[in-house]
Amino acid sequence: MAENPSAPSRISALPSWLLGRAAARGRGLVAEALARHDMKMWHHVVLAAVADLGPVAQAALGRTVSLDPKDMVGILNDLQAAGLVVRAPDPADRRKNAVSLTAEGERRLEECTRAGKWANDELLAPLSAAEREQFLEMLRRISGVR
Repeated sequence: MAENPSAPSRISALPSWLLGRAAARGRGLVAEALARHDMKMWHHVVLAAVADLGPVAQAALGRTVSLDPKDMVGILNDLQAAGLVVRAPDPADRRKNAVSLTAEGERRLEECTRAGKWANDELLAPLSAAEREQFLEMLRRISGVR
């Protein structure tokens, strides 16, 4: 990806276009950093959600991260094959699967958390510490994420 992509002046002045370009650059940096740990972005998202919620019902996990159930099954299959999660009957409802991290999953999640932080530090490198805080607060406000 070009460092300074050009766009028509009527487009490059739009906050939505600028946010999209920044997001694309950020996704690229994070994907590259995670790949060094044999991890893809959605796999990392799911691992992080399991760490926050686990043990968690597979269906609830999918809803939490807004992932289609078919895609969730594929990601969980990958994570389980890598020894990062286990699926077992949910103690609250044995008809459902509950997903938990393994010790290896916790270790890999910590590695990927550090890698993601490094990538985001690269993304925000042009900003001072104070500007980063202000930028993140503005992003939270316009995205509705707290």
